[in-house]
Order: sequence, then C-alpha cells, then structure tokens
Amino acid sequence: MGRLTRAEMRGKAQTVRGLVDPAVLGSTLTHEHLIWNLTPPSQRGAADPGPEPGLENHWEMMASTLRSAANLTQRSVEVAIEAVQEAVAAGCNTIVELTIGGLDPDPEGLVRVSEATGCHIVMGCGHYVEEYQDPRNHERSVDSFAEEMIAQVQEGAWDTAVRAGIIGEIGCQNPWTALERRVLEGALIAQRETGAALTIHPGRRQDQPQEVMDFIKARGGDPSRTIMCHIDRTVFDDDALFRLADTGVVLEWDLFGQESCVYPLNPDIDMPNDAGRLRAIRKVLDRGHRGQVVIAHDICHRAHMTRWGGWGYGHIHKRVLPLMRRRGFTEDEIEEILVRTPRRLLTFV
Repeated sequence: MGRLTRAEMRGKAQTVRGLVDPAVLGSTLTHEHLIWNLTPPSQRGAADPGPEPGLENHWEMMASTLRSAANLTQRSVEVAIEAVQEAVAAGCNTIVELTIGGLDPDPEGLVRVSEATGCHIVMGCGHYVEEYQDPRNHERSVDSFAEEMIAQVQEGAWDTAVRAGIIGEIGCQNPWTALERRVLEGALIAQRETGAALTIHPGRRQDQPQEVMDFIKARGGDPSRTIMCHIDRTVFDDDALFRLADTGVVLEWDLFGQESCVYPLNPDIDMPNDAGRLRAIRKVLDRGHRGQVVIAHDICHRAHMTRWGGWGYGHIHKRVLPLMRRRGFTEDEIEEILVRTPRRLLTFV
C-alpha cells in the first residue's frame, strides 16, 4: 500500500479500513479494547489459565479482585463483532481501540470487526507499560521508538498493512521508568511528524498525570492533542484536577460501567460510580474547560462484556447519556464530549 505522506493524511481521520472524512466518525468511544491480552507476560502460557468468567465468580471477575488469565484475554473476532454490534445498535459510530505493543494487537481482526459491523475502528500504536514490553526494548533509543510509531501510522502496524490512527495508549506507571520515558519521548516525535493525537495511560498516583504533562510540555508536545486516560481512578482532588486541566490536556473518564468502589490495583482509593464521574466532569465544564473531556469504558476484561454479564460497549449510549440529560448536561455538551472533541483529536493536522 505504500507510505502515506503528511499531506495525504492532513485533515482526515484514519480507521483500520483507511483514511476517512472525519465528519463520518459520529459518536465516538475514545478508549476501548476489542481483541486483547492483558495477562502479564510472566503468567502467559501457564498450564492453568485460571477460572472462566461465570455466575459463581462474576463479582470478583468484574471488580478485578480475581485476576484470572481467562478473564484478561479476549482473542475471538466473532465475540468482538457481537459486542460491537451492540454498541452500534445503541448509537455508537466509532471506537478507538488501544490494544498496542505488549497486549497482543490484532489489526487484521479489527478490520474484520469493522467490516462486519459498519463501526469505524481507529487503532492505536506504540507500547504499554514496561512489564508488558519486549525485553529487547531496553536496548532501544528514543529515535527507534519514534521511527516505529511513525511507520505504524503511515505504513502499517505489527507486520500488517493496517495503519494506526492515534498514538497510544502509551504506558506510564508509578514509579515512572526510564524505558517508559523513552517510549513517550519517541511518541512525542511521532506526534509531531504525523499530526496524530496522543493518548497516555498514567501511573496510579494522583500527581503522576501532572508529572507526565510537565514532561510533555518541556519537550514541545501539544497538550491540546493529548489525552490523559483513566482520570476516574487517578485524580480525586479538585485542585489537582483543575491544575491538570489548566495544562490544556484532554481529560478522559474511561471507566464508565464500573460501579464498584473496589479498585484492587490501588486499594487506597475509592473508585467513583458513573454518577460520581459525571459530577467530576460537570466541575471541569463549569470551570470553562470545554473541548477537554472525552469518555469511554476501557473494557479489557471478559466479565465487562454483556456475553459474560457485564455492561458492554453500549452502556454509555444506553444508560449514561440518559443520566447526563437528567443531571442537566445540554445536548451541545453531550455532542461536544462524544462527537466534536473526538473528531478534532482523530483528525490529522
């Protein structure tokens, strides 16, 4: 298919089926996983992958208190098609799929899902947190990572001709490692060279997103084209939230559907429910940060899918939007969050 030029990409969005007019993207979930493997590499290939999701363990699986490899892996294209059809029927037009290096991405599988459902799928690129990265990455330079991500956007990713349409979710953690910093620095170069937006998985410490943004701004990154993921499990203090918003970064509440306060990956915090997420978003909008909010579910456990009793990819359109209207969000605000801001971010500049 050849290498796309910056000029060919500018003003367009890129789905797994090629460049499109951004106007067709419509209502967009900005952070999901459709075909993934979140099992830690050290546990992959185990003789016993753990229990399958079922009624007897549903709550533990859903709340992540039972870390079963069988729950952390979804490799079926057919299951993904079924799940995306539910989202489309509920009103979703586009899904940003962020299964990247370390999580076993399946670009050609995503093409099949898009073809079967009519949903636009925008694929991410780059590398997740250090634990999931190829050990050989420790020997790589910033420029090596940058060249890889540029090629993933302009040529094709993971030995396929399927091109990424966004950079990330670039993995950071607490404490932030030297390797992860090199990957992010490479992603910033790729962002400048391709005109793509960048999405960040921050570490589980309240001031880590701010640390990442300070790093990005010091290296000439563009906060307005950067998404900070997982605000709902990371930032709880209003002052910290507003300070982060003041950088110009786009804030992503992407755990909609997770109604339990239990969060085993950081037991020191109480996870908000959907109403709590909307209260936080309301504060940000009322402070004047329009165009800086996007939302999603970040489904990455089989128990989160409706086939296994979860809320599924249609949850926001089926249940959260009516709640937003009851809580006083205007139609213009809803369209901005689900349509206009994602469209701006997914349009190459």
